[in-house]
Amino acid sequence: MTVLMSTDKLRAAIGSGSPPRVLDVRWTLAEPDGRPAYLEAHIPGAVYVSLDDELAAHGAPTDGRHPLPTLEALQEAARTWGVNNGDAVVVYDGDVGYAAARAWWLLRHAGIEDARILDGGFGSWLAEGGETSAGAQVIEHGNIELSWGHMGVLGVDDVRGYDGVLVDARAPERYRGETEPLDPKAGHIPGAINLPTAANVGPDGRFLAPAELNARFAELPAGPIAVYCGSGVSAAQEIAALEIVGRTAALYPGSWSQWSNLDLPVDTV
Repeated sequence: MTVLMSTDKLRAAIGSGSPPRVLDVRWTLAEPDGRPAYLEAHIPGAVYVSLDDELAAHGAPTDGRHPLPTLEALQEAARTWGVNNGDAVVVYDGDVGYAAARAWWLLRHAGIEDARILDGGFGSWLAEGGETSAGAQVIEHGNIELSWGHMGVLGVDDVRGYDGVLVDARAPERYRGETEPLDPKAGHIPGAINLPTAANVGPDGRFLAPAELNARFAELPAGPIAVYCGSGVSAAQEIAALEIVGRTAALYPGSWSQWSNLDLPVDTV
């Protein structure tokens, strides 16, 4: 399954007779509301998607910071984005693919096979001379019908008994327990290995070439892989990188924010 779309291919697809639905998912921890940036300039035809409100549910701290939305909530949101049955979807953000990958993963999980991440995001679009539009995009509601369960998902009980390779995708200093800026405890889930997502992309924000990603993941043995991060967002980018090189991984959406709030065992190194 193809994960990425280049700027050139997206430009050509937008100008074709069957353009994809383009979703703008600009979000970072520092700037969680990407709507002002979207209204200022976005890829023509793109619809803004709120990660916090549409790609996540709101629950207790013990659910994690970004628990998965319900199927019904995601389907209604996708219809407001104008997604129809059979549509191809391209998602982008303004950073290194974390928010876009969360959208990509959720859409794939919900049964949209032709969902792709714009490689390099909005920055690449601008750098390559892509045109932009301003203001909100007016669209008709779509008719998409979604179905859950097309990507691997682990709950906290699955993680406690997991017999595969558990990957912590956070920064090394958080994995080692040297700092924890967001959650109640520092450290990592016992047995997890650290493969930070920041190393999946180059200075331009594009994913590394498949050969480089293969070398990065060479230490992972054959068998089941699951990935977590702080709240199930950047881990999706790791899953995308793994899929680029033909490796399948499950997501633990609750991630460290859930694990630490449940006061479960912690390791530090």
